[in-house]
Amino acid sequence: MIPAPDVVGIVLAEAARRGMADETIVVVTDRATASLRWAGNSMTTNGESLGRDTTVISIVRHGNSAHVGSVKSSEVDPAAIAGLVAASQDAARSAPEARDGAPMLAGDETPDDWDAPVPETGAEIFAGVAKSLAKGFHGTDRLYGFARHELETTFVATSSGLSRRYTQPTGSVEINAKRRGASAWVGVGTPDFVDVPTDSMLDELSTRLDWADRSIELPAGRYETLMPPSTVADMMIYLGWTMDGRGAQEGRTALSAPGGTRVGEKLTDLGLTLYSDPKATGLECSPFVAATSSSARMSVFDNGMDVDRVDWLRDGTINALAYPRAAAAEFDVPVAVPADNMLMTGGWASLSDMIRRTERGLLLTTLWYIREVDPTVLLLTGLTRDGVYLIEDGQVMGAVNNFRFNESPLDLLRRATEAGVSETTLPREWGDWATRAKMPSLRIPDFHMSSVSQAQ
Repeated sequence: MIPAPDVVGIVLAEAARRGMADETIVVVTDRATASLRWAGNSMTTNGESLGRDTTVISIVRHGNSAHVGSVKSSEVDPAAIAGLVAASQDAARSAPEARDGAPMLAGDETPDDWDAPVPETGAEIFAGVAKSLAKGFHGTDRLYGFARHELETTFVATSSGLSRRYTQPTGSVEINAKRRGASAWVGVGTPDFVDVPTDSMLDELSTRLDWADRSIELPAGRYETLMPPSTVADMMIYLGWTMDGRGAQEGRTALSAPGGTRVGEKLTDLGLTLYSDPKATGLECSPFVAATSSSARMSVFDNGMDVDRVDWLRDGTINALAYPRAAAAEFDVPVAVPADNMLMTGGWASLSDMIRRTERGLLLTTLWYIREVDPTVLLLTGLTRDGVYLIEDGQVMGAVNNFRFNESPLDLLRRATEAGVSETTLPREWGDWATRAKMPSLRIPDFHMSSVSQAQ
C-alpha cells in the first residue's frame, strides 16, 4: 500500500489533468484494527487487519449552483485512482444542485506530521485485559465478550490548498457473565487500553449476579428508575443524532416549534449541560470536519473546517442545533457541527448513594434494540437486557424480568429528579459507533415499562 499522502497527491493531480470538475476534495482514511474474543472462560479468536478508504468528492459549479459527486473505494491499487476520479467527476456533472453548496475553504499550510508513518495496532495491546480475564476464567461464572481497538488516520485535502490530518484511537471492552441462567453486562470505552479496570468490571458482574440469585416478576407499568451512565448515554447520544437545525426549522423533528425551533426552551432545573468537545480530556476526537457525504448535520463543503465545543443543552435549556455553513447562512444562525463524542454534566452523588436513597424502584443497567417510534416527539422503544433489579428500602433485592420500554430522551430530561456524578461510560446499544461518552446517572420517577418482554 503506497502512503496515504501519495494517494492524495495522485488524486489531486489526476483531477486537475481530467479537468471535468471545478474543485476536488480527497478524504483518505487508513484503518488498523485488532480484536480479541472469549467465550465460556477461554480465549477463542484474535485478529488484526489493515484497510483504506479513499473518497473523491468532485464539485462542478454553474453560476451560483454547485453539483457534487462523491465516490468511495476500498481499493488500494494506485491504478484504480484514475477510475475513481473519473467516476466522481462524472457523478458531479449529472448530479442535481446541492442544497448545502458553499464556497470551498482555503488553506496554505501542510500539517507537520503530514508525511509521518501511519500508526498501527495489534493484539499485544490487549495484554493487560487478557491477564485479568485469565484470572476470572478460573471462577465459577462463565465469561463471554470481546475487546477491539482501532486506529483511524484521516487525511483531508482540497484543490484549494487545505490539508488536515488526524489519528483517532477507538477501543472498547465488553464482558458478559452468566450464572445459573442469569446474565449481566459491563463495558468500557478506551483509546489506548491503559488502565482498563478489568478487575473492577469482573467484581461488578459478580455483584450483579449475586443480586440475580433472587428472581422477581413484575408487571408492566411506570416505575421510579435509576439509569446508570451507560443507559443515559444510549438515550442522550440518540438525542444528539437528531439535533439538526434544518429538520427542526422545517417542522420535522421533536426540536421543532411553531415558527421555528425549541432553542431556548427549558427542559430541566437540574442544571445539566449536554455538549460535544473534540478537546474533552480522555475523549479527544477529530478537531476538523472529515465528511465523505453530506447530511443534515455535516456537509462535504465544510471539509477541513475546525470543530469546536458546542453546548447542545446549557444549564438545562436547549441551547444549540447542528448547522453546517450553508444551513447556518440560510437560517441566520451560528455554525455548529458536532464532535464525535457526547458529554453531560451531572451532580455529586454516586450511583450507590442514589440506590441507598431509593425507597422502591428499578435499577436499569442496560438497554437494547432501541428504535425510533415517533420522530415528532422523539419517542423511542427498546428492550431491557442483562440486568434489571428491584430496589427496596435502599437495597437491591433481586433481578426483575425484562421489559419493553417507550420513552423519549427529551421527556426523560424533563422528568428527571436527580442527577449523579458524571462518569466516562460505554453505551450498550450504540457502543459500536459511539464509544466516547461521559454521563451522569439519572433518577426518573416514572420510567415507562410498556410491556413485559420474554427476552432472556
